[in-house]
Amino acid sequence: MAVTFTLNGKPTTLDVDPNMPLLWAIREVAGLTGTKFGCGMALCGACTVHIEGQATRSCVTPVSAIAGQNVVTIEGLSSKAARAVQAAWRKLDVVQCGYCQSGQIMSATALLARTPQTQRQRHQQRHERQHLPLRHLCPHPRRHPRGGPQHGGLSQ
Repeated sequence: MAVTFTLNGKPTTLDVDPNMPLLWAIREVAGLTGTKFGCGMALCGACTVHIEGQATRSCVTPVSAIAGQNVVTIEGLSSKAARAVQAAWRKLDVVQCGYCQSGQIMSATALLARTPQTQRQRHQQRHERQHLPLRHLCPHPRRHPRGGPQHGGLSQ
C-alpha cells in the first residue's frame, strides 16, 4: 500500500506494508538514518520524530497512521529552537556515545515549541537555585556541564 505524507518538507510516497513501523520506513525505505532504533517499545526515545510538531516514537507508529501528515526527522530539523538546542548540546558537551542524541534533540525541540518562554525561564531559574544536575536514562557516567561531580542515570 502506498502512503503519502510530507517528510522533512518534501512530499513523499512510500510503497510499504501499512503496519510497518515508521522508523523502518524512514531508515530503510527513505534512506534517512539519523533516527535510531533503541528499544522497539517507545521507552528510550532514540526513534523520536515530529509528527505535526509533536514528538512521537516512530518505532511503534505504523506508517498508515501518518498518511497526509507532516513528519520531521533529525535531518530535517531546522527551526531557530532546533539550532539553539544543537548549539547547547555541543557547548555543554552533552554527547556521550551519541547513539540516542537525535531522539533527545527531537524531544527537546518539541518541548521548547510547546512550552511558553516564561515557563521555561521559571524552570531554568528553579533548576539553577537547586544546583541539581539534570538526570537522564543512560546509565553511563558523564561530566556535569558546569564541572560538577560525575553522575549517571536514574539509578543513582
